[in-house]
Order: sequence, then structure tokens, then C-alpha cells
Amino acid sequence: MSQHIRMYGSKWCGDCRRARNFLKEKGITYEDVDIDTDRAAAEFVMQHNDGKQKVPTFDVDGRVFSSSPFDAEQVSRELGL
Repeated sequence: MSQHIRMYGSKWCGDCRRARNFLKEKGITYEDVDIDTDRAAAEFVMQHNDGKQKVPTFDVDGRVFSSSPFDAEQVSRELGL
């Protein structure tokens, strides 16, 4: 069963770059959403992070978590790897 993974981030964010590289290395397909160009996405991130724009924030089939600072072990657990 495949998961729909959406990662909210920004181009300038080092943790987001690490998360993108991690997902690419694992061969994981995901949707990359830039909160700097998508206001609704920025609002979504703040809604799930106590008003903060914590990125990367992941939405995995409706289950939302952030990994800031990026933690490969945490993301692996959350994705069931």
C-alpha cells in the first residue's frame, strides 16, 4: 500500500534540502510544496506547528508531523521504513 506524502518546505531551508535528499535516496515519491509561494500551505504548516512555520512538515495520508531540525530516524519511523 502506497502512502501519499506531501512535504511542506522552502527553497532556502537546509533541513528541507536534507529531507528531499533523504526521500530521493530512499526512492520515495512525494509532493513538494513551497510555503514561500503558497500562502495556504504556509497557513497549513502554522496551524499544525503552534503558529510557527516549521519546515519540513510532512502530511502522510492526513497524519501531520514536522522534522525540524531534520531527523532521518524520525522520518524513517513515521514513514514505516
